[in-house]
Amino acid sequence: MPDSQSTARPRNLSRQWLLGVCVLALLLLLLWWFWPSKPQPSSMRGGPFGDMGPIPVRVADVSQGDFPVVLKALGTVTAYNTVNVRGRVDGELVKVLFKDGQQVKAGELLAQIDPRAYDIALQQAQGALQERQAQLRNAELDLARYRGLFAEDSIAKQTLDTQEALVNQYRGNLKSLQADVATARLNLDFTQVRAPISGRLGIRQADAGNLVSSSDALPLVVITQTLPISVMFTLPEAELPAVVQQMRVGQPLTVEAWDRSKTLKLAEGQLESIDNLIDTATGTIKLKARFANAEEMLFPNQFVNVRLRVQTLQNVTLMPAAALQFGAGGTFAYVVDAEDKVQLTPISIGPSDGQVSVVEQGLNVGDRLVLEGTDRLRSGNQVEVISDQPVATQAAPTAPERSAAPHAE
Repeated sequence: MPDSQSTARPRNLSRQWLLGVCVLALLLLLLWWFWPSKPQPSSMRGGPFGDMGPIPVRVADVSQGDFPVVLKALGTVTAYNTVNVRGRVDGELVKVLFKDGQQVKAGELLAQIDPRAYDIALQQAQGALQERQAQLRNAELDLARYRGLFAEDSIAKQTLDTQEALVNQYRGNLKSLQADVATARLNLDFTQVRAPISGRLGIRQADAGNLVSSSDALPLVVITQTLPISVMFTLPEAELPAVVQQMRVGQPLTVEAWDRSKTLKLAEGQLESIDNLIDTATGTIKLKARFANAEEMLFPNQFVNVRLRVQTLQNVTLMPAAALQFGAGGTFAYVVDAEDKVQLTPISIGPSDGQVSVVEQGLNVGDRLVLEGTDRLRSGNQVEVISDQPVATQAAPTAPERSAAPHAE
C-alpha cells in the first residue's frame, strides 16, 4: 500500500507541472498578440501596453452674454376670490339660469327661489304701514286742535301732553313698520340669487324643484375669480435677500408658471407680495404672484412649476455646464490650448441653469472646454477634437430651460 501512494505522488506532480506550463504558454501568446508591434486603431491607443495617443474629445467655446438669474419653486394656483353661492331665504328653487363652468359677471342672475310667500309678506307689511300712517295723521290733527284749545285755556295741560305722547308713539311705531317693509322687500329681492363677484362657475349642487335654505351644507354653486389669478409658492429663506433687494428699489420681478413636465409655459405674471414671516418648521417663506391669465391656462388648485426671475447679469462669461468638473480641490475644467493639449484649470462658478453656468473666475472668452471624453484625460494629454464645428455656448438658453433655477457655488 505505501508503494502505490509513493507512485501516485510523482504522477500528480507531473500533471500540475504540465498544467502550469500550458497556462504560462497561453499568457505569453496573449502578450505577444496584444503587443503593439503594428499600428493600433484609435480606439486601442493609450492602452496599458501602448503609447498614449491623442484622445478623442468634443469641445465647446466659452462665450459672453446676458444671463437671467432665476429661482425655481413649486407653486399652487389660487383664485383671487372664491364665493360659495347659497340661497339667503328658504323656499323652492324654481329656476336655474346658469350652465356649469360658465363665466359670469357680478350681479348676474343665477337662480330664482319661489317669491310668492315673500311677496305676500311684503304686502302685509305695506298694509300695516299705511294703517299706521293714517293713525299718525289723525293724531297730528288732534294735537293741532288741542294746542289751539290749550292756548284759549279750554283744556287741561294733561290732555295736551297725552296727545303729544300718542303722536310720538305713532311716529316711532311708523319707523318700525317701515323697517318691516324694507325687510320684506329685501327678502323678496333675495329670492333672486345673483352672482356676488365676476368669475367662473363650478358644477351646480342643486336642481330646480329642490328646497333650499341659507343653512344648507352645500352651496348652489361655487364662483372662483380666475381673471386675474394668483400663484402661491415658497422659497428658502437664503434666497429671500435677493428678492427683497429688487422689490425695495421698485423693480418688478417676472414670474413664469410652467406645467408639471416643465416643457410648457402656461402664463407669465409679476411678483405681487411676500409674506411677513418665515416658517420656522421649513425655513421657507411664502410669496404671491399675480397673473392676468388672459388665455385661462391656470385653474385654481393647479400644481405648477414657478420660475422667478430675480435679475439679469449683463455681459458675463458663460460656459456649458457639461464641461464643469468636480474634484478634491474644487471645480475645474479641461481647457484645450492651441496645440490641442488639455490643461486642468481651476475655476469659480456663479449662477447656473443646468445648461449654462456663469464663470466668475478662471476662464476667458474663446477658451475651448472639453465636453465629452474627460474620463481618460490628464493635464498635458494630447487630444483630438472630433467635432468639425465646436458646440458654442449660447448666451441665452432655449425656451423650455430659459428660466431654470440657478444655484450659488
